[in-house]
Amino acid sequence: MDKVRVRFAPSPTGPLHLGGVRTALYDYLFAKNQGGEFVLRIEDTDTARYVEGAEDYIEEALEWCGIIADESPKKGGKFAPYRQSERRDIYDRYTEQILKTDYAYIAFDTAEELDAIRAEYEARGDVFSYDNKTRNQLRNSLALSEEEVQKLLDEKTPYVVRFKMPIDRTLNLVDIIRGNSSVNTNTLDDKVLVKNDGMPTYHFANIIDDHEMEISHVIRGEEWLPSLGLHTLLYEAMGWEAPQFAHLSLILKPEGKGKLSKRDGDKFGFPVFPLNFTDPATGNVSKGYRESGYLPEAFINMVALLGWSPADDKEILSLDEMAKEFDLNKVHKAGARFSKEKAEWFNHQYLQQKSDEEILSILKNSDLDITIEDEKLLKIIYLMKERATFPIDIYENGKFFFEAPTSYDEKASKKAWNDETSAILGEFASGLENAEFNAENLKQNIHDFAENKGLGMGKVMMPLRLSLVGELKGPDVPDIMEILGKEETISRINNAVNNFK
Repeated sequence: MDKVRVRFAPSPTGPLHLGGVRTALYDYLFAKNQGGEFVLRIEDTDTARYVEGAEDYIEEALEWCGIIADESPKKGGKFAPYRQSERRDIYDRYTEQILKTDYAYIAFDTAEELDAIRAEYEARGDVFSYDNKTRNQLRNSLALSEEEVQKLLDEKTPYVVRFKMPIDRTLNLVDIIRGNSSVNTNTLDDKVLVKNDGMPTYHFANIIDDHEMEISHVIRGEEWLPSLGLHTLLYEAMGWEAPQFAHLSLILKPEGKGKLSKRDGDKFGFPVFPLNFTDPATGNVSKGYRESGYLPEAFINMVALLGWSPADDKEILSLDEMAKEFDLNKVHKAGARFSKEKAEWFNHQYLQQKSDEEILSILKNSDLDITIEDEKLLKIIYLMKERATFPIDIYENGKFFFEAPTSYDEKASKKAWNDETSAILGEFASGLENAEFNAENLKQNIHDFAENKGLGMGKVMMPLRLSLVGELKGPDVPDIMEILGKEETISRINNAVNNFK
């Protein structure tokens, strides 16, 4: 295969996990780096676990991330269809083909029969495996005569197709990320390739689709590493050239051992899904990065560095920059530990790169009830952006711009207000009636008032800030006054004076 073609093949059994996003991203980056093609394929043969709406969720999530497939169920392509449920005739053809080889056989064992055998093994302290040591004693086409097999087929007895694992062969396996390894076939069982409803299992459908779609590289999670021997043999059985494989390490919990899970997100207060997901069965909503205020550029940059390091340890890269640098040989073998703090750091960095006008658009398109005019909102954004991690922080940390304080911080009040303060601020408010209301003039106005009264700046500035904000926080007081305007500024000062009388 000369042309690089990769695929991301999720199952629509729920929302897309952070690890799935990373797999899709690495597929996409590798394809773009190599001038190749990125395919989205939906593996929906697991009807028992199928979740309504999950496929649309996956496509919307990838689109939000900027991971756009060259071929997909919606976009189509020369190897359509891209849903496994629509490829049944293709699988049937290859089922017939593999059954003509010495690599597959049909098995009539029922689930109850196999459960009974497992129980017998467990009773004597053994573990049952359907493999080269047991298959000739079970109810399948290897152990039964041709007449018995034909009779069962004529009677429409349900059956599965199993892979006939070779005896005592050492398989030399190659992985781009993990290097060389070997496995003896005696340690592998005879996996089911086709279920009794005629639909292929993941193992068989997967290699058929990858072959048919001319996939050159399979990039997937390390949970599929134990299947590499079987998949390699399946390519051999079908007489096909196998793609190159790369198995990605786990994304680890923020603390302790093991794979990052939704439970960790619930415990430590961060999402594990790119978008909000509503469980159709329960109505429960799982929070997503998009709805939590993360910018897609920041999210995808964070995900990319969970297991891959670009040159010179750069941390801030656009999707195009990542694609130019991406190299599967530089993907880490060890698991990458997720950090909520690092995720927030990325978002802060990207938010600072946004223009005030871009942030204005984000806030106005949010669920926030902001009625303030754009000109003032732009000034608020300019003042509050630097310390914000999420766009909503500009609103939350600057709420005093939108709502007058209804109470005053107790500790700040004791620090800023004494018996003389009400009279001082009342006089200052009266002087504002004729003031020119811009920050530069107001700064001079406050300075002159304090000097004329023989007061330290803190005696004026602290209670003034408390009056306007309700706390001793926020940007420069003259900037706050300019945005609030004359009428609102005087009103807030008078309210504070009356409150502390």
